[in-house]
Amino acid sequence: MGQAQIIGIVGGVGPHAGLDLSRKVLEQTRATGDQEHLNMVLLSWPRDVPDRTAFLLGRSTEDPVPGMVRCVQALELVGATVASIACNTAHAPRLFSRLIASLQSSGNRIGVINMIQEVALFIRCNFPDVRRVGVLATDGTVTTNAYGEVLARENLTCIYPDAQIQRELVHTAIYDRSYGIKAVSSPVSERARACVLAAATHLLIDKGADVVVLGCTELPLAISERRLQGKPVIDASMVLARALVASVEPEKLKPIDFGGP
Repeated sequence: MGQAQIIGIVGGVGPHAGLDLSRKVLEQTRATGDQEHLNMVLLSWPRDVPDRTAFLLGRSTEDPVPGMVRCVQALELVGATVASIACNTAHAPRLFSRLIASLQSSGNRIGVINMIQEVALFIRCNFPDVRRVGVLATDGTVTTNAYGEVLARENLTCIYPDAQIQRELVHTAIYDRSYGIKAVSSPVSERARACVLAAATHLLIDKGADVVVLGCTELPLAISERRLQGKPVIDASMVLARALVASVEPEKLKPIDFGGP
């Protein structure tokens, strides 16, 4: 038997989102005891990776890419063979393409899974009748249309909330320093949860989305429902966790469960 592969997770972006992704890797793995689980390393260096949205929107000159590169390289040094970043905004092309180019130029061999690409493939494979995909995400992800570009390759239309909804409900649910998910994560405040639910309902009813993607790794901390208004809710973190399991030991991946509320 060859040496077991190791999953690496870049956490700290945000810290609770990294823990959530690690938990989902465990939940998506077939195992009946400790030794049947996959080897995994979570690296949480929040002070090394400046805010991705602030940089993308020009509100900060602190570039998050060098810190992300250091995190992935550190994971490779401890033996990780495949890595992921527990942050949707980090996958905006302006950031992710530079991350990959930097790793390649440095001779790093670790694979890095693209969360947004995995979500697009997940929708196409599991919901073939879906055409309109509502996405809840940070301002950075929305402004750079990170999901729109990738979903279009699968002939899917990306729908974001109206600007007022994005500003008053989604952004504040994530970033508000008194009740936002980044400030109050365990448990999430009722106010933040109510904001996310209202924004999702807006996408489904007012904008005609067939599914809603929780396209920020903080949002699944607030919303655990798998369906809203009878339509599927897709947790991008869960999709990424499944991709990580499949990348190292596909036979360990649990069947997808679309049941429940």
